[in-house]
Amino acid sequence: MNIVIDRGNSGNKIALFEKNTLVKSFQLTVLTKAVLLPIIEEFHPQASILCTVTKKDSILNAFLANTVPVFYEMNTQLSLPLTIDYKTPKTLGMDRIAAAVGALKQKPDTNLLIIDIGTAITVDFITDKGVYKGGNISPGPILRFRALHRFTNKLPLINENGDIPDLGYDTETAIRSGVIEGIVRELDSYITEYKKKQPVFAFLTGGYAFYFERRLKNAIFADGNLVLNGLNEILNDQLVI
Repeated sequence: MNIVIDRGNSGNKIALFEKNTLVKSFQLTVLTKAVLLPIIEEFHPQASILCTVTKKDSILNAFLANTVPVFYEMNTQLSLPLTIDYKTPKTLGMDRIAAAVGALKQKPDTNLLIIDIGTAITVDFITDKGVYKGGNISPGPILRFRALHRFTNKLPLINENGDIPDLGYDTETAIRSGVIEGIVRELDSYITEYKKKQPVFAFLTGGYAFYFERRLKNAIFADGNLVLNGLNEILNDQLVI
């Protein structure tokens, strides 16, 4: 059994896989040895992989390396089922590569557009030859709401929950509509422009995937486990080398 860990900016996901089958998953606010130990003791994973977009935690890495027989930290030096055509691969978020691998596993030989909506929004393109070409990064919903509140004197801090009219009828709905509809139009524009150039299959993932799936005009497939599935695929590839 594999244990796969995705450590994000605002949350953590853990999944247990039996080969390619997801057995159980967890969403955690904090990620510590004390949190992981009961999971490891219950499921006895034989291999593990950790993907993080935060600072390296040497204590956590050492714990996993000493507790699970096989441990990898996600990086571009691992064997990957794709080619990275990116000028600075060392600065590339490893979760973006994992999502690309997860998408390729489901849709091989296909041009892919992967949109991940979390703390940040990333939009990545992978060719039908399995080449990761790069992508764009912009603030996610929480960052946009917080920025409007923090960098102005009077705008309140709100969230995505509530009425979203075409035109805001008060300050709260004006902010909510501006942020949410702004993201919707941004993402629809990306999908439309890419589809003008070539056939492309669009994936949506991240914490806000299902929130935005029903709002986008373009057809898109939402998969909240795209990164976890990709990490498990990468881990399995290392085990057969």
